[in-house]
Amino acid sequence: MNILQAEDTVNGREGIATAIINNQVIELMELANITITIDKDKTEFKAMGTRNTQNKTTGWKGTGSANVRYVSTRWAQLIQDYVKTGKDTYFTIVVTNEDPSSATGKQVIQILGCNLDSIDIAKLDVDTEILDQDIDFTFNDFNILESFKPLN
Repeated sequence: MNILQAEDTVNGREGIATAIINNQVIELMELANITITIDKDKTEFKAMGTRNTQNKTTGWKGTGSANVRYVSTRWAQLIQDYVKTGKDTYFTIVVTNEDPSSATGKQVIQILGCNLDSIDIAKLDVDTEILDQDIDFTFNDFNILESFKPLN
């Protein structure tokens, strides 16, 4: 019987995320957290001879959310480019998990066709000592560039 050992869990702080925006690689040092999600689209249907409702997968949608420290104008600039010129920017995010104390090794996921949904373009808060902002986006594709090693 295999049992997950505490040292093999992955520390959420051990990793890095980069963005490739307009052919420039940017380390997202302001990142506090990021979550990338795929939701499958399903169509329900019923068939003769059964009482249950079945589901058929018909597509998917990729979404992401990040919380970043409010220290960069980069995201507001991307939105401004769209507002002022109509030119929307699509970019790539690469998320790497790599905890040196875990036997799982490294996982690298590439998120393609990212496009911002909403961001704060200006912010003040008298009750907050460190400003941050939430960024929501969609994406069109992804690749698993490197997988965690199986644990024994």
